[in-house]
Amino acid sequence: MTASPNQTNGTRRFLALTLGSVGVVYGDIGTSPLYAFREALRPFAAGGFERAEVIGLISLMLWTLTIIVTFKYVLFLLRADNDGEGGMLSLLALLLKKAPKYATVMFMAGILGAALFIGDAMITPALSVLSAVEGLTLVTPAFHDYVLPISVAIMVLLFAIQSRGTGAVSIFFGPITLVWFLAMGAAGVAHIRDDLGILAAFHPAYAVAFLWSAGLVGFIVLGAVFLTVTGAEALYADLGHFGRRPIQAAWFAVVFPALTLNYLGQGALVLSHPESASDPFYLMFPDWALLPVVILATAATIIASQAVITGAFSLVRQAIHLGLLPRFEIRFTSETETGQIYLPLVNTALLTGVLVLIFLFGSSESLATAYGISVTGAMVMTTVLAFEFARHRWGWSVFTAIAVLLPLYLLELAFLGANLFKIHDGGYVPILIAGTLMAMMWTWRKGVRLLREKTTRSEVPLSQFIAAVERKFEHAPLGVPGTAFFLTATPDTTPAVLLHNIKHNHVLHEHNVILTIKTASVPYVAEKDRYTLNKLSKRFTELELRFGFMDDQNVSRALAHCRKEGFKFEIMTTSFYLGRRKLVPDPNSGMPKWQDRLFIGMAGSAIDPSDHFHLPANRVVEIGEQVII
Repeated sequence: MTASPNQTNGTRRFLALTLGSVGVVYGDIGTSPLYAFREALRPFAAGGFERAEVIGLISLMLWTLTIIVTFKYVLFLLRADNDGEGGMLSLLALLLKKAPKYATVMFMAGILGAALFIGDAMITPALSVLSAVEGLTLVTPAFHDYVLPISVAIMVLLFAIQSRGTGAVSIFFGPITLVWFLAMGAAGVAHIRDDLGILAAFHPAYAVAFLWSAGLVGFIVLGAVFLTVTGAEALYADLGHFGRRPIQAAWFAVVFPALTLNYLGQGALVLSHPESASDPFYLMFPDWALLPVVILATAATIIASQAVITGAFSLVRQAIHLGLLPRFEIRFTSETETGQIYLPLVNTALLTGVLVLIFLFGSSESLATAYGISVTGAMVMTTVLAFEFARHRWGWSVFTAIAVLLPLYLLELAFLGANLFKIHDGGYVPILIAGTLMAMMWTWRKGVRLLREKTTRSEVPLSQFIAAVERKFEHAPLGVPGTAFFLTATPDTTPAVLLHNIKHNHVLHEHNVILTIKTASVPYVAEKDRYTLNKLSKRFTELELRFGFMDDQNVSRALAHCRKEGFKFEIMTTSFYLGRRKLVPDPNSGMPKWQDRLFIGMAGSAIDPSDHFHLPANRVVEIGEQVII
């Protein structure tokens, strides 16, 4: 029986998505073998290590991959989606609507996790590329002095091409990363036979025995063991790009087996050749293959970096639409894929952070100590949000949710505690990055709230204003032909820009539209649900446009759809009125002086609303006012 064309196309699409997820979703976790086992062995370097310790470490790594990545992310969290979208802020957006009782706790958990993830987007490229380029020193020591310049050049080039979009190069991500995983798996198979005793690592008793006997050193080593699961958060965040089943298929068919074989091979190599502990990954390969593997590893780390950068762009866009950050410029680099975006300001900030980390730490060995806190912290916050998701979306009882998630939570807390021992060795870096980002998000949300409270004191109810206009008092403003759109966040009150227009220009248009733009707690809003139109009077209409937090908030396109549905206006006789506020610091604003100035600075960095909402450039009128805050 032959397959139908639809079945064939469906199979091809599934395989294409699976291959794409190998590159984009698992690019980060696929570079962990470069440094994870090496860093886990480092605490034993001075006194040497015993056979049971090597087997115990590999066992810890395999079971960490199994419990955290396989069970928590691939089998559990990929089912915890917000209309097909995953990630920290996607969960937060849903829970703030479904479970308002603990809104403050969930909000803090969400922004902390988001801040840690963005910090990870700085550390991952620096660590991954440094660890790959350092392989050149094994080809010839003459490359030692060129590691930093080459790494910097790769980073500058990588961030420079972000503005062109990932579409053109993403088709190569999957195949290159697939070759990378196959090479890692083959190297592992070739070395497992060096000491077949390493297969005992499949038994969890060796992991438990290692932690029991190693004591404090074993607890500290957990921080390095956790490097094996870096990238798991990106796996969840990219759910909307590929879908649950392709991501799961890629994990079980390619990624998990390749990682398992490679870690077993590294362990067997160290058991048979203890001197290889200095760099067990690269020493798995023969001399003739070393240079090609370094080149392949560098390509893999660039792909891993690209995936994290793209994830940071998506996360910042979600934060903007959820009101946690000001409206930064967002450029769409694809005509068909809304997920392919570029944020110039965020790109510059990430590049600056990556270059500072490269020069500050100088090597992957030093930078690895700073890694882990951001990843473990983000995972702990995800588990907290997943607990509420399971209760309010799936209807789990408190006891069921605790029984399933508490062991994961305690395990991740143990990993976080182990990483906290590295604060003085560089672990303070992700904490500083996350703290800065949290302060920015908290300041923006608080400042917007205070600004709204201050402006509402002088607001006039819209119904009262319309009634006064419709009575046509003697001093009623002169009517002019055409349509005027007035953007406002509070449709029940008269927009300040409308009052200022009447006050200074003494005119009122023939048709006036009070336009409100809302961001829904779902990733995308269907066109049929995009707008609501309400006729308030002969001269006034209320229009609400709704966008998902992953949608392109293109007002011009939405209005074109409204016209097709019967909302008539002529664009050449239409004006869009925007209010522009100049913020002046106030010592009695309710915020500390530093926070007041930070909010004003963030407001100044925001993109013009006409650009953010894609309003017709030649139809926008701005009227300014000064606000003390």
